[in-house]
Amino acid sequence: MEQRVLGRTGRRVGVVGLGAWQLGADWGEVSEDEAVATLTAAVESGVTFIDTADVYGDGRSEQIVGRFAKDHPEVTVATKMGRRMEQVPSNYVMSNFRAWNERSRRNLGVDTLDLVQLHCPPTPVYSTDAVFDALDTLVSEKKLAAYGVSVETCAEALTAIARPGVATVQIIFNAFRLKPLERVLPAARAAGVGIIARVPLASGLLSGKYDEHTTFSADDHRNYNRRGEAFDVGETFSGVDFATGLEAVRRLAPLVPDGVSMAQFALRWVLDQEGVSVVIPGARNPGQARANAAADAVPPLDAATLAAVRDVYDELIRPQVHDRW
Repeated sequence: MEQRVLGRTGRRVGVVGLGAWQLGADWGEVSEDEAVATLTAAVESGVTFIDTADVYGDGRSEQIVGRFAKDHPEVTVATKMGRRMEQVPSNYVMSNFRAWNERSRRNLGVDTLDLVQLHCPPTPVYSTDAVFDALDTLVSEKKLAAYGVSVETCAEALTAIARPGVATVQIIFNAFRLKPLERVLPAARAAGVGIIARVPLASGLLSGKYDEHTTFSADDHRNYNRRGEAFDVGETFSGVDFATGLEAVRRLAPLVPDGVSMAQFALRWVLDQEGVSVVIPGARNPGQARANAAADAVPPLDAATLAAVRDVYDELIRPQVHDRW
C-alpha cells in the first residue's frame, strides 16, 4: 500500500486506514471476535493506521484496538478525547486532559499515546492558548507523542492548522463534502499538517448499497441521529438528506470503473485529492476491511471523472451542506 507522511508526526502510514468507531458498537452490535477479525484483515491488507476514541463504546473500541496493537507494533493508533464530558470550553483544562490521557493509556495499554486528537470540541477551544500549552506539556512528559484535532468545520480546521504544535487535522471529507478543497487542504499542505479524512463514505451512503427501503437498528446513529438529536448532524450521512444522497449515488454510479465497487471509487476520490494523508473508512467485518484497503490499487481518477463528481455535488449536495460546515 502507498505510504504517506502523517503531517508533523513524521510517521509514515498506509493511505487507507481504519476508523474504529463501529468497534464500540455505535453502529449496531459488533462482537469482540468480529472486531479482532476485522482489525486482522485490515492490517493484513496493508493498513497501518487505526483511529479510535475514548467515547467509542465508552472505551470498548480503545480496549479492543489496544489488545490487538500489542502484537502489531507497525500500527499507529490515534485516539481522541473530550466527548465524555459536557461540551463547554471550561472543561478543556489540564486536569481533565491528564485524566482523559490516563484513561486512554490504560485502555490502549501503552505508556505514550501515538496521537491524541481533541474530539470536535467547542469552537472557542481552538483559539485558547492554554489548551495547546497543556497539550505541549503532555508531549514533553511523553504522555503522548503528538496531538491533533478533529473538527466539524473548515473554519475550525484553519484555526488549528495555524497552531505550530498541531500535527494533524481530522475532517469530514468525501464526494459529498467538497468545501475542504477550497482552503483547508492547501493550508495544511503549506504548513505540513496531516489531513485525516473521516466519514469518507458518508456513513455508508457512498457504498452504493442503500436504497429507499434500507433500515438501521435502533442503536445505530444512522437511525437515531438523522436530525442531529445526539451530536452534530454532519457526522451522519455527512449532513445530507438520505433521499438526496441516494439520488446523488445513482448519478455517480455510471462513473465507477469496471471491477471497482462504489465504495472503492469513493475512497479513490479522496486519495486523489492533494494533501490527504490517510482516509479512515470504517468496517464491521473482514470483507469490508479488505475491500476498503483495495481502494489503494484503483488507478487515479481522470480529470473528466473528477469534474463529473463535482457536477453532481454542485447540483444536488452543495445547497444542503456547503455553507454549514
